[in-house]
Amino acid sequence: MPILRTDAIVLRRFNFRETSLIVSFLTEEFGKVSGLLKGIRKDPRKFASTVEPFSHNEIIFYKSRHSTLHLVSQCDIKNDFVSLRKNLGRVGTASVMMELADAVMPAEDRNTEVFGITLRALSELAVTTKPEKIETIFKIKLLSLSGFKPHFDSCISCASRYLEQAKFSLRFGGLLCERCAAKDAAARAILKGTIATLLFIERNDFNKNLSLGMSAEVKNEIDMILNLFIRFHIEKDIKSQK
Repeated sequence: MPILRTDAIVLRRFNFRETSLIVSFLTEEFGKVSGLLKGIRKDPRKFASTVEPFSHNEIIFYKSRHSTLHLVSQCDIKNDFVSLRKNLGRVGTASVMMELADAVMPAEDRNTEVFGITLRALSELAVTTKPEKIETIFKIKLLSLSGFKPHFDSCISCASRYLEQAKFSLRFGGLLCERCAAKDAAARAILKGTIATLLFIERNDFNKNLSLGMSAEVKNEIDMILNLFIRFHIEKDIKSQK
């Protein structure tokens, strides 16, 4: 079995038998990886990390040739985001982010951009006074970088860029122009400011997005659309959202 080393963020973990943990990691080099940490619950000193959710670690693991579950031999903490964990609102936001990343990212599909944006979002979350804004930015960027994104820059049916009376269709996964809106009776009207804000966040880096102003009306509509879209297309609720 080849021995591999990578930075990794803990997405979720659960107990395995009496002494071990199975952990879903988002890694920098290998995408989403499932790892078995043998004996960590019996003797936590075997590893230099408690492997808490959304902690940033460096892991060494043996890659199995016959399974998607790999043996983690070493796990060293790099950032436990202690200040983040002192605030219940921030913990809730981080939990939503980890659950969403785990839901949309395929196993062992390398995506360094998704790893980078997840780590950046956690770092910002540790110091922000507006965790809900970090969550919104993260959702839009994650969906865009993972290939899950809703289509907002033209009509998803006819490719028209004339979107004055556009509606958002969950079924089609994007905007329908005025001529195509009849193709989905459930399509709903959407504010022009919402479309512009979604596209701005999708196309710009985290620094610019942090300075972007959002009215309460646009923010609420973006959150509603994203939550409906995620539930519809991954076919389950993000439990941490509640």
